[in-house]
Amino acid sequence: MASRRKTTLQIDLADTAEAQRLAAARAGEAWRRWGPYLSERQWGTVREDYSEHGNAWEYLPHDHARSRAYRWGEDGIAGFGDDQLNLCLGLALWNERDPILKERLFGLTNSEGNHGEDVKELYYYLDATPTHSWMRMLYKYPHVEFPYAQLVEENHRRGAGDPEFELLDTGVFDDNRYFDVEIIYAKAAPDDILMEVVATNRGSNEAILHIVPQLWARNTWSWKPGSEKPVLRRIGASEILATHPQMPPMRMVCDGTPELLFCDNESNTDRLWGHRTPGFFKDGINDYIVQGSRDAVNPAEFGTKAAARYRLIVAGGSSVRLRLRLMPERAQASLRDFDKVLDRRRAEADQFYLALQSDVPDADARLVQRQALAGMLWSKQFYYFDVPEWLNGDPHQPRPPEARQWGRNADWPHLNNADIISMPDKWEYPWYAAWDLAFHCVTLAHIDPDFAKDQLLLLTREWYMHPNGQLPAYEWAFGDVNPPVHAWAAWRVYQMDRDRRGVGDRDFLERVFHKLMLNFNWWVNRKDAEGRNIFQGGFLGLDNIGIFDRSAPLPTGGHINQSDGTAWMAMYTLNLMRIALALAEDNHVYEDIATKFFEHFLYIAEAMTNIGGSGIGLWDEADEFYYDVLNLPGGRRVPLQIRSMVGLIPLFAVEVLDGCVFSRLPEFARRLRWFLEYRPDLARLVSRWTDPNADERHLLSLLRGHRIKRLLARMLDESEFLSEYGIRAVSKHHENHPYVFEHDGNRFSIGYAPGESTSGVFGGNSNWRGPIWMPVNFLLIESLRRFHRYYGDDFTVECPTGSGCYLNLDQVATELSRRLTRLFLKDETGRRPVFGDSQRHREDPAFRDNLLFHEYFHGDTGRGVGASHQTGWTGLIAVLLQHAAVSGVRQSGDTTAPVPVIPEPLLLAAK
Repeated sequence: MASRRKTTLQIDLADTAEAQRLAAARAGEAWRRWGPYLSERQWGTVREDYSEHGNAWEYLPHDHARSRAYRWGEDGIAGFGDDQLNLCLGLALWNERDPILKERLFGLTNSEGNHGEDVKELYYYLDATPTHSWMRMLYKYPHVEFPYAQLVEENHRRGAGDPEFELLDTGVFDDNRYFDVEIIYAKAAPDDILMEVVATNRGSNEAILHIVPQLWARNTWSWKPGSEKPVLRRIGASEILATHPQMPPMRMVCDGTPELLFCDNESNTDRLWGHRTPGFFKDGINDYIVQGSRDAVNPAEFGTKAAARYRLIVAGGSSVRLRLRLMPERAQASLRDFDKVLDRRRAEADQFYLALQSDVPDADARLVQRQALAGMLWSKQFYYFDVPEWLNGDPHQPRPPEARQWGRNADWPHLNNADIISMPDKWEYPWYAAWDLAFHCVTLAHIDPDFAKDQLLLLTREWYMHPNGQLPAYEWAFGDVNPPVHAWAAWRVYQMDRDRRGVGDRDFLERVFHKLMLNFNWWVNRKDAEGRNIFQGGFLGLDNIGIFDRSAPLPTGGHINQSDGTAWMAMYTLNLMRIALALAEDNHVYEDIATKFFEHFLYIAEAMTNIGGSGIGLWDEADEFYYDVLNLPGGRRVPLQIRSMVGLIPLFAVEVLDGCVFSRLPEFARRLRWFLEYRPDLARLVSRWTDPNADERHLLSLLRGHRIKRLLARMLDESEFLSEYGIRAVSKHHENHPYVFEHDGNRFSIGYAPGESTSGVFGGNSNWRGPIWMPVNFLLIESLRRFHRYYGDDFTVECPTGSGCYLNLDQVATELSRRLTRLFLKDETGRRPVFGDSQRHREDPAFRDNLLFHEYFHGDTGRGVGASHQTGWTGLIAVLLQHAAVSGVRQSGDTTAPVPVIPEPLLLAAK
C-alpha cells in the first residue's frame, strides 16, 4: 500500500489551532456557543403539535411554516445560532419564479411519500470543525420554479413498490439551469461570526437570484406574561443592531448597500386563522419580496426579524459573493479583515484534518471521512421541549385539548430539555433518539471526545432519564424502547479519549455508570414479562423487520421472547461488568458490582437456552440460528423462524478479560471460582470463560466455538446475509422463501425487500426488510475482533461461505469493513455505489464528490435509501475508514493524490 510521507509542515493533532480551541473550550472559553444549531424542519414536529389527535404533520405543515411562529425552536437553510437560539442566522433565496421565498427545506410528510416522509432538496454538508470555527455547506437551487406540487402529486400517485420521485427526476436541473449556493461560516472569536455566500450559475445563460441573509430572534415573548421582547434595528446603511434581554448587544454588518427589511417573528393570524390583527408578521419579508406587499414590512425599520436583500443578475458560468459579520456591538472589527480571517480558518481546518488523517493514505477515503465528520458536526441542534408546559399549554395561548393529559408522552412530565444535541437527521429526524445518539458519540469521540462524553451524560441527567430509570427514546414516544447500547458507547468513548490523552476520564466513567445501573434495573424490572431473564423490549430499533409490530399489542395475544432483546441485555451486562472492573482498579467496592453483572450474564445465558424450563430456547438446533419465540395465550411457545438481524445480535454479547484482571481483583476472581464449582450447569453454557488461551485471556460469550461457526456460516453466505456492501437486515433466503405464520385464520408473512419497504406495518418509512444498516454492521465488526482476541489466528471460518477461502475472525471483520466502505468509495470506474443508478451523481463533476450518508443501503446494490442526511449512525463510516487505514487495508482510489499543505506563516501562528 502506498504510504504517506510526512512533511516538515505536518504537525501533531494536539498542536493544531483547532485542537487548541477545543482545549480552550474545555477550560471554559465559549468556542461552542455559536454553531449550526437550528433544525432543518421545525414544522411537522411533535413539539409544535397542539392538535387533539396528535397528527404533527398536518397540524403545522410546510405551507404554514413561513407564517407561524414556532414555540420550541427554529429552522432555516444553513441555520446558525447561539446555544439557546436567542439569535439565529439563516439564508433565504428567490429566483423570481417561486411562489414563496426559499427560507427552509421542503419535503413530503409521512402520508404524502410513497415510502414515508422524505426531504426533497439537494444540499450537502462539505466541511466543519468541532468548535464550528469553520463550517461549509452547499445548496442547489434551480433557476425555474421549484416543483412543490409536482413532487407531492407524483409521489402520492406512486405505490409502495415504485421508486420515489426525486427532485432530479422533475427536470428542473436539466441543462444545468441552477445555482450552486455555498454557505461558509467562520469565527474570528467565540462571539464573532463571519458568513460568506457564494452563488455560482451552473447554466450557460444569465439568471436572476435574490440572496437574502436573515437575522431573527426566536420567539420567547408570545407565550408568557412579562416576557421581554428583543429588538433588531437599523443603525446604518448596512448595519443592524440586535438587542436581546438574554445576551449582550450584537451588531450585524452587511456587504455593500442591501435593502434592509424588518418584520416580527410572530404568527400571521389573518393568513392562518382569518383573525385580522395589526402588525408585521413572520412572513412579512416573504410577502414584500415575492408579492410586492410594501405594508408587510415595518417602515420604521425595526422588529424581531430582519433581512438584507440583494437582487443579483448572475452571468452563465460566473459567481457572485456576499459577506456579513455578526459580532458584539462594541467590537471594532469590520469587513475589512473578513477575507484574512476566512482564509486563516480555512487553512486551520485543513491543518486539523491533515493531522487527523495522517494515517489515511487514500485521497478519496480522506474526502469521504471528512464529509462524514462534517455531516456529524452540522447535525447538532438546539433541542427545546418542556413536556409539562407542552401538556398544559401557555398562558397567552389557547388551552391544549384535554386528551393531551393522557396521550402522547403524558407519562414523561419530568422531561425538560433545552440543550445542544447530536441529531440523527435534522430534517427527517429533528429529535434525538437514545440509541442513535450512542453511535453518534463513538464517531464524535474521534474528533471531539469532550462533546461525546457530555452527550452520553446528558441523556442520563434527571431532566432526561425517567425517575424509573428509563432513557427517553424519541419525541414521538419517549416511552418506547431503544436497544441498551449506552454502556457500550460510554466504554468505547472512554477508551478513545484515554488513548488520545494518555489517561482515562474516570469521573466521566463513574458518573455514567451509576446512572446506567438505574437504567439496567428498569430493564430487569419492566421488560422481563415472566421474570425469567428473557426480555421483550418492543421494536428495539430494528424497525419492525419481523411479521408483527413488536411495540404494539400482538394480534395473536401473548408476547414475544426476543432473541435480540435478550441478547442486547446480555451485551449490556458485559458492558457494565467491564466498566465496573475498570473502576474497581481504583475502588475495590466495584468488584462486588462487577460480580453482580457477571451473574446476570450467566442467568440470561441459561434462559436463552431453556425458556422457563419449557425445553424451547432461542437457539434452534435444527436451523442453527437464533429466533424470537412467540408466547401464545395458554402457554404455547412458537419459534418465529425468520432469518433476520435479530438472530445475529447474540454475537454482540462478548467480552475478553486479560488474566491480570483476576490477580488485580481477587474478590471478583473468588466469586467466579464459586460459580465454576457450585454452578457448573451455568458455567458450561457461556463459551470458554474458565479456559484461558495462550495469552491468558478469558472469553465471555453467549456462543461457544461451534455455534459461532454455524451462525457465521449463515451470516457470511452471499445467498443469505452477506452483501457486496455489508450484512443485510433480513436473509436473501426469504426472497424466494417468505416466512409465513398462520393463527386463528390470520396470515402473517415476511419476505426479503433489499430497498424501500413494501409493507406498511409500522408506518412511515420504518418497514425495512433487507437493507444494510451501519450501526449493527459496526457492532458485528467490533464483536468479531473481540472474538479474534481470544481465539487467535488458528480459528478460521469460510468467507464467503462456499468460497473455499478461510479467514480468521479479525480478517472477517476487515472484509466486512471493506465491503461497508465500498458504499462510498469510488470503484475502478469512478462510481460510488451509494449513488445507485443516478447518472448525474455518478458523472457530473458538480455532484459526484458531494456525498449523502443515508439511513440504510440497498441490500443488493448499495444504493442509499431512507433518510438522506442521517450522518448520525452512518457517520460510523469515518471510524471504519480510520481503522482500515491503520490496519493497512487497501482502499480503492488514487493513493498518490497530493496532501494539502498549510502555508508556513499560518502553521507557525497556530503553534
